[in-house]
Amino acid sequence: MADYDYDLFTIGAGSGGVRASRVAAAHGARVAVAEEHRIGGTCVIRGCVPKKMLVYGAHFAEDLEDAEQFGWNIEGKSFDWIKLRNAVLNDVTRLEGLYTQTLGNHEVTIFEERAEITGDHEVTLASGRKVTAKYILVATGARPFVPDFPGAEHIITSNEAFHLDALPKRIIIAGGGYIANEFAGIFNEFGSKVTLVNRSDVLLRGYDEALRDRLLQISLMKGIEFKFNTTFKSITKTASGTLQVELDGCDDMEVDAVMFATGRVPNVEGLGLDKVGVELGQRGEIKVDAYSKTSVDYLYAVGDVTDRVQLTPVAIREGQAFADSVFGKGEPYAVDHSCIPSAVFSHPPIAAVGLTESEARNTLGSVRVYQADFRPMKNVLAGRNERSLFKMVCDDSNGRIVGIHMIAPDAAEMMQAAAIAVKAGLTKADFDATTAIHPTMAEELVLMR
Repeated sequence: MADYDYDLFTIGAGSGGVRASRVAAAHGARVAVAEEHRIGGTCVIRGCVPKKMLVYGAHFAEDLEDAEQFGWNIEGKSFDWIKLRNAVLNDVTRLEGLYTQTLGNHEVTIFEERAEITGDHEVTLASGRKVTAKYILVATGARPFVPDFPGAEHIITSNEAFHLDALPKRIIIAGGGYIANEFAGIFNEFGSKVTLVNRSDVLLRGYDEALRDRLLQISLMKGIEFKFNTTFKSITKTASGTLQVELDGCDDMEVDAVMFATGRVPNVEGLGLDKVGVELGQRGEIKVDAYSKTSVDYLYAVGDVTDRVQLTPVAIREGQAFADSVFGKGEPYAVDHSCIPSAVFSHPPIAAVGLTESEARNTLGSVRVYQADFRPMKNVLAGRNERSLFKMVCDDSNGRIVGIHMIAPDAAEMMQAAAIAVKAGLTKADFDATTAIHPTMAEELVLMR
């Protein structure tokens, strides 16, 4: 590898790129990484980390109401969006520093500029400097999809939502996926009038139908409006600064902001992939094999840019597997993309792992479903008429658990441990034989009949 400037050159310092770079360096490789924006990528800078902080902030709206039933007298409560926004952005900067420090501690060279592949084993930086590498890893992630229609320049995406100078009094959120539902809950709790507009009549496609229905029911009860089978025709900015939104499928609306959360597209433009013959998929994603190798032998890709599973922990695992397999001393290994747990940080949150009931019936034929439909103890005392739902889907032939789905406060925290059991192939009998922790919501996992 001495014929090259580096053993590995990584384009993109997000979760997958940082993990791959530092692990490769730990294996003894000479590593460089280029990042044109900020170290940390989507998750740390403009994604799951700052969003979860906003979710925490939003929860206080209901917690302060519920506290009165628990004996607390809270007077003069108010919410300061700018204070929360700045606190979140400051913590993002702190985390960016830690990610940068991690790379530095592993002696990874950082180029804070754009990089483009300009030839075999060759990368050209925005400054004009050319460097060579034995292996090149593309980890440039994805970005929010922005549609093309009259007035689209007036919309915001999740990227801009973290930097708003003021909360919109009225906001339309376009989309039906996890980002749309999460921000609908966030803005609603902060006091905005939220309308979620979706081109189909399905929310959270891929999640169990019972959970989707329950979230819709609770969201309506919280005051969020939904417009299904509706598309955008145009957006016009008025003299007063509001937005006049012309819709196909419902009446036109006047709002203060329109946010689009209708999917994410891989960042592949301007990388020079065509110069070396990297094969792309129908959505522009980089096509890779099980070991994250592209159609070019020395070029790999991990994370959202491959559009396999757009989740941060998956990108991290892919980066780890790539670095271990290419630079480690052990046998190469691939990431198992099956049975991946996930969560939607809506209000309340959803968490799931494995097959939905319908998927299990289509795949296995005979299944057995167990449910727990209950009102959490805290909600009872608070007078909050909001019910949680747990579902366990089992293969009827052997009792093996093939899916667990829940919508409940702290669902994601409970799901992490439950996902281990599903991944390990445990059975309903194994859960039944486990003593419950009482009183908790999690005990319903071992009490379902």
